[in-house]
Amino acid sequence: MSRLPPLPQSDMSPEQQQVAQDISAGTRGSYIGGPFEVWLRSPIMADRAQKLGEFLRYKTSLPARLTELAILVTARIWTAQFEWQTHEGFALNSGLSKAVVNDLRLGLNPNFELADEALVYTFCLELYNTKTISGPTYASAMSMFGERGLVELVGLLGYYAMISMTLNVFDVETPGDRRPLPIIEG
Repeated sequence: MSRLPPLPQSDMSPEQQQVAQDISAGTRGSYIGGPFEVWLRSPIMADRAQKLGEFLRYKTSLPARLTELAILVTARIWTAQFEWQTHEGFALNSGLSKAVVNDLRLGLNPNFELADEALVYTFCLELYNTKTISGPTYASAMSMFGERGLVELVGLLGYYAMISMTLNVFDVETPGDRRPLPIIEG
């Protein structure tokens, strides 16, 4: 059970109702749950975050397959159950292989067939584990994705880390009855 109770529309302030309406009218569709229900407690933050998220998820220069890979790596790093379950299907539908998704789920290093996927994975792990990026990884990422793509990738990782923290701190319930991510020690 989530640490915060559901926020019925009848209990929302006019500002919260406006942000909820804006989220529902956007690219994501009518679902207001997950981090958004938490963020609505701070309507200005919710508004800014959802607009940034819409850009990072749907409008960057990165292909959806790489965006979803970065999201799954982030969800796996944080063991963010809700985020994993929300994005696993999107990742598969975007062209990420079932083998890669399954390896990520189990905390294994996937065997990537595509160089751009291998680089995104390496970049994500290096940034999360060392809090920086080495010269060679930076040069490879800059060469493959360019300035814009690299800035957007870093923004994507930061945004989904914020989502993962929100989901974990507020113990947001996962949708449906899908298989939970296994907890990986160490």
